[in-house]
Amino acid sequence: MCTTCGCGSGETRIDGVAHDQAHGYTPARSLAPGLPRARRVSIEQNLLAKNDAYAGENRQRLTAARVFALNLVSSPGSGKTSLLVKTIAQFGHRFPIAVIEGDQQTSQDAERIRATGAAAIQINTGKGCHLDAHMVGHAVAQLELADHSVLMIENVGNLVCPAAFDLGEAHKVVILSVTEGEDKPIKYPDMFRAASLMLLNKCDLLPHLDYDVDAAIAYARQVNPGIEVIRVSAKSGEGMAEWLAWIEAGRAAAT
Repeated sequence: MCTTCGCGSGETRIDGVAHDQAHGYTPARSLAPGLPRARRVSIEQNLLAKNDAYAGENRQRLTAARVFALNLVSSPGSGKTSLLVKTIAQFGHRFPIAVIEGDQQTSQDAERIRATGAAAIQINTGKGCHLDAHMVGHAVAQLELADHSVLMIENVGNLVCPAAFDLGEAHKVVILSVTEGEDKPIKYPDMFRAASLMLLNKCDLLPHLDYDVDAAIAYARQVNPGIEVIRVSAKSGEGMAEWLAWIEAGRAAAT
């Protein structure tokens, strides 16, 4: 968990502008690697409590504007950005969609999103392995979100640390690619337990793979019996109508 690995000690950049220690805290590891376990736990609890306070502020702001916010989480290479591009294209101009992109370096993903016509902010976390609520709050302020819009937060590719950090979103959506192992949900249970929806992505590749879809879904529901599952493919369009309907329902409930 990044509260002890010290990942937040690097510089964070939001659309290229440096934000000194955007986490708003000093990670436990950088404080003292030799701290007793009880002291480390106390620091970690304080760290998460501070993040939760920022998340609460974000949620209050988003709720007041009736913005439906989703936190998209996955391992690297799951196809999050391609799925976002396809989602924006299929929604067309029915309502505004804005995106916060989280990566350690580069602005390539934000540029791909902007090419669709959607507003996007790039957060580069440097050595950080996740987005936190303080970073997202800065990005939300810069986006000037329209009322009744949808905000997609594409987190840094990582199935561990983002599970612990509330960003103020309505739901976490975990993307699992069929090019990954079916047992990812039981290897990284905290992430799948925290998610409301699992998108089983790249399903167009299933004819070429030895992948057990039923096993993947069963493992996800082993750790989170209430998780919803949608099979999708940004390339073929499979499941996109169901995914868009899920977003529409959430947006309607938020407004």
